[in-house]
Amino acid sequence: MRIAVLGAGSWGTALSIILANNAHSVTLWSHKEEYADVIRQTHQNPPFLPGIIIPETIAATSNLDRAVDGAEMIVTAVPSQFVRSVMMRLRHLRYDTMTVVNVAKGIENGSLMTMSEMLHDVLDVPPGNVATLSGPSHAEEVSRKIPTTVVAASTSLETAKLVQKTFMTPYFRVYASTDLKGVELGGSLKNVIAIAAGIVDGANLGDNTKAALMTRGIAEITRVGVALGAHVQTFAGLSGIGDLMVTCMSRHSRNRYVGVEIGKGRKLDDILSEMVMVAEGVETTKSANALAKKVGVEVPICAEVYKMLFEGKDPKQSTYDLMTRDAKGEVY
Repeated sequence: MRIAVLGAGSWGTALSIILANNAHSVTLWSHKEEYADVIRQTHQNPPFLPGIIIPETIAATSNLDRAVDGAEMIVTAVPSQFVRSVMMRLRHLRYDTMTVVNVAKGIENGSLMTMSEMLHDVLDVPPGNVATLSGPSHAEEVSRKIPTTVVAASTSLETAKLVQKTFMTPYFRVYASTDLKGVELGGSLKNVIAIAAGIVDGANLGDNTKAALMTRGIAEITRVGVALGAHVQTFAGLSGIGDLMVTCMSRHSRNRYVGVEIGKGRKLDDILSEMVMVAEGVETTKSANALAKKVGVEVPICAEVYKMLFEGKDPKQSTYDLMTRDAKGEVY
């Protein structure tokens, strides 16, 4: 297939390598010409995947129209808060025979749309032609062919299976799902919990605290998802517990890193100003709390993450407030 990957960050680059190794014709789009030029000249992407060789068959460009010319599949790998602005520039394309695969994990601020909902809002694309690829999958490991499993989800099982076949390799195993909403919400909301997990580590609160946080965190994610029509089983899968575990524990996790630094007492603006890559969970924290209020679901951990990030609340006070909430049964 002719495939355009939009976004030359770590994940877009890693997926481009997978697709090229599967004999697809891949064009990788970068929003900066300097990044595209480095990839063309050196077949590497030092700012995002240092030390990884990019196949020479991958064409890199900063020209968006050139990137999507003749594409049968578009993979959106730009940060979630920029997906709309990028895809607005591609409204002129015909999508009736094209598959759009989103790999960004987030919920749009303001509209509270998932990425697939946003794509439908922007593009004249049939519902069954949109898919999401999500799961516990750090680009740093995928690019080194470390065994990884993810899930391809679409309202159309045929499309989910097409994406599954397109990306599947001996080291990158893809499962298919029709619970698009559940897969998207699991992949997005876990980033908020990952920030909280990082705060636990940065504040030296211990393994007991982190285990409690992750367990009750998936409970919050599940409550929101089910209220929005997702299947409860999805959150026990790769895009739920699986992605939550790796994002909360891995040294590669940008969201966990933000939390660690917050736990150490640093200010959010200072942390973000030093980062090359985007921590999706920061903006998703705003959307997560607004979405929970909209559907009438209680999300105490997400609420405290918001207060710590944007209101300067002390992590130890947030921990105390969570621990001293009214006693209740363990329900999801």
